[in-house]
Amino acid sequence: MKKEPSIAIYSGEIPSTTFIERLIEGVSERGCTVYLFGVISKKNNYNPKVKVLGYKQHKLYKLMYLLRYTFLLILKRPTEKKRLDQFLATENRTDLYSKVKYYPVLYYCPDLFHLQWAKGIAEWAWVEDFGMKLVLSLRGAHINYSPIADRELAETYTKHFPSISGFHAVSKAIAKEAEMYGAKPNKVTVVYSGLQKNDLVKSEKPKNAVYQIISVGRPHWIKGYRVALDACKQLKDAGVSFFYTIVGAANDMELMYQIYVLGLEDCVRLTKKQPFITVQQLMFNADLLLLSSHKEGVANVVLEAMSLETLVLTTNCGGMNEVIEDGANGFLVPIRDAILMAQKMKRIMDLSEHEIATIRQNALNTIEEQHTEAQMVNGMLSFYNNALKDQP
Repeated sequence: MKKEPSIAIYSGEIPSTTFIERLIEGVSERGCTVYLFGVISKKNNYNPKVKVLGYKQHKLYKLMYLLRYTFLLILKRPTEKKRLDQFLATENRTDLYSKVKYYPVLYYCPDLFHLQWAKGIAEWAWVEDFGMKLVLSLRGAHINYSPIADRELAETYTKHFPSISGFHAVSKAIAKEAEMYGAKPNKVTVVYSGLQKNDLVKSEKPKNAVYQIISVGRPHWIKGYRVALDACKQLKDAGVSFFYTIVGAANDMELMYQIYVLGLEDCVRLTKKQPFITVQQLMFNADLLLLSSHKEGVANVVLEAMSLETLVLTTNCGGMNEVIEDGANGFLVPIRDAILMAQKMKRIMDLSEHEIATIRQNALNTIEEQHTEAQMVNGMLSFYNNALKDQP
């Protein structure tokens, strides 16, 4: 009987983001043993194939955790421990935190180590020297603009990318970005994010008296909220009735000031970050999701909105045109163009019920065709198997 591989899915925090948690659940349900290393922030109920091997952010807890794995390595893997200790000394990483992170990984030595965030590559490149295949997910900021703004990070990528066993890209656009830093094209696999079935779509969409627009995400310049607010000013000056909510941007001074200067206090609201289920409900209740970003891979929030039958207007950034066909299943607008954004929002508001129903159905079809959880899991398992077969 073929033995399923053991896979570490590492994001550094347990539990992780919604989409990484879906990956963990899907891969483990297919029979693979999944190891989770890192900081335990709260308890989560996983199936028996998921082995939670993390630690809590308490010095005494970490010390006891380290003593346990120090003893186990001395007992079971003394040669490998000596090699790792020599490496850590060379890299000046002999502190408690580094050993707490690395010793459990070396002890369990999974067949494959899947690092979720590219910025951590220098910390984990060593696993390849101990027989583990290292694969890396390429997501958003870590590959789109961080290495452009941070020369040292770009040099780190250029140093390590050529030797990595495989790259998972969330879009074709991001795959191209990775090649700029030495990722070999034949080692990069595009696997789109996958969604679970959503029970909210069984409910009837609300009939809002005022047109509701929503954006979701941290108040970072890359999200383009300043352009979105300028577009809102265009709408208000044109006498259009609407209300715009930015979830996750509460108390951002720059945005608050812009809202005040533009006189948008009565039609724009900034809210604090919300739990995932609350965000889903807010998106379901909205008429339009606006993604005003300057750069993205494929924004998960857009996929969620499409699955919730909420219309989407997104800038044509990154891989968004791999999901959205303008006028068919959503709408595209150039980046940094508030005038065209406002014009497109006005056009969307004027759609007939028949046109809205058609676009919503087309959006659902897109999700079913390329963004289901089953497709994501199948794609990732194929990616893992190819990386494991790859010869040095």
